[in-house]
Amino acid sequence: MATVMSDAPTESQPTAALDPAKGHETIVVLDFGSQFTMLIARRVRELNTYCELLPFDAPGECISGLDVRGIILSGGPSSVYDEGAPLAPQWVWDSGLPVLGICYGMQLMAHQLGGEVVPGTEREYGPAWISRSAPCPLLDGLDDDIDVWMSHGDRLSKIPPGFASFASSGNSPHAVMVDPKRQYYGIQFHPEVVHTPRGKEILKNFVQGICRSEGTWTAGNFIDESIAAIRAQVGSGRVICGLSGGVDSAVAAALVHRAIGDQLTCIFVDNGLLRLGEAVQVVETFTRNMHINLVHVEAEDQFLSQLAEVTNPETKRVRIGNTFIRIFEEEARAIEDANFLCQGTLYPDVIESASHGAGSVKIKTHHNVGGLPPDMKLGLVEPLRYLFKDEVRRIGEALGLPEEMVWRHPFPGPGLAIRVIGEVTKEKLDMLRLADRIVMDEIAAAGLYRDLWQSFAVLTDTKSVGVMGDFRTYGYAVVVRAVVADDAMTADWARLPHDLLAKISNRIVNEVHGINRVVYDITSKPPGTIEWE
Repeated sequence: MATVMSDAPTESQPTAALDPAKGHETIVVLDFGSQFTMLIARRVRELNTYCELLPFDAPGECISGLDVRGIILSGGPSSVYDEGAPLAPQWVWDSGLPVLGICYGMQLMAHQLGGEVVPGTEREYGPAWISRSAPCPLLDGLDDDIDVWMSHGDRLSKIPPGFASFASSGNSPHAVMVDPKRQYYGIQFHPEVVHTPRGKEILKNFVQGICRSEGTWTAGNFIDESIAAIRAQVGSGRVICGLSGGVDSAVAAALVHRAIGDQLTCIFVDNGLLRLGEAVQVVETFTRNMHINLVHVEAEDQFLSQLAEVTNPETKRVRIGNTFIRIFEEEARAIEDANFLCQGTLYPDVIESASHGAGSVKIKTHHNVGGLPPDMKLGLVEPLRYLFKDEVRRIGEALGLPEEMVWRHPFPGPGLAIRVIGEVTKEKLDMLRLADRIVMDEIAAAGLYRDLWQSFAVLTDTKSVGVMGDFRTYGYAVVVRAVVADDAMTADWARLPHDLLAKISNRIVNEVHGINRVVYDITSKPPGTIEWE
């Protein structure tokens, strides 16, 4: 957790956002509501090219001043022939830039440029094969038969004037279409997902081959440019930062500290909702390794009193946020001449907390996005706001942060409160802390920690009958959750070895008093979320 902060600027201290695209070649992605849109942006970033995600109806002014080299139209849940279906703005076609339409984006391109889209006789969801009929720069270096991932019910029955068809599938006579003169490219499948094995090469062909991006978006450049931007924004002012010990707030603090040194003071509000031994580790790490001014506030009692008898997860988040704000503001007032607030907000936090694009809805409130009253007299410093988690880790490594901090699994801002289902009590937290430590220890011992995006234990509010020795027990059930992912937008449950699961279960039941049953969560995201609340 960094801090909870409103995005609204104040009159006294306007928010000054860093401009990560300044001086860099940029690919713009227009979001039409696909669950995979964020993955497109990540794949482009992996090619060392800056990529920015915009709503499908963003005005052309949004790209003024940017060195935009190409535009990608994402997939989406709509049908182009439906009344009110989202359309690409005219400036896209007037820009003279290469355009790549993916799934709905391809159908949209055809629909707006004179082609025809109709309902498919058979839907294509899942793995499919496309067969290339002629050479195409988008498919350079690939075989004639390409394994792809489809997710559509409509199909393109007539391509627009100026286009030619370059590939087909069993249900899509035009799976790839190209207008070479205008450099418009449409593909019916999703190259951004891992289920399209050669998808990264297809995106590379578009970004580097067609859009001619040279790839200047690197960790080193980002650090240098962010330091300069932070110094320009802060000047001689003082910055405060809420720390949790997680990678996001740690990297944000390290970057700001690199820029302004002792002008930064970090406040660590120990809410009693952290993992076993984590509070001690946070204090030692930031004072010993990073030499940052740190204020440590022990506030477990205040948080637990606010969570008493609360069972609704969104209420938990709000109360934790409000309690944090009250304590944080009190400590911040003691820091003389504090002008700015630093947060570890990431790009997925911003996107998932907002309605963004056609058909997108808010899933849950993130602790970094929204929450403070808009009249708080602090400017906002968010150096990571445009980064994905893997980019943050690379920045952390380049800044010299300890490996155990950089590669720590993501931890929710509300902490263990949303991993205790139902009312949060100290007794439940202590049980969960021990169970969670066992999960972490055994996964690390098996050499799998770095292979997982996240792994943890959840204490349910369900009790079940058991037997230990000659005695009947009635204890809580614990869920073990482990997922693999490229980012938090989508995730799949990890296929942990059965022997490892057995060892984790045996240790939890025998070592944690009050727990007598362990189950393993095999739900992917979607349809579930990674966290239970």
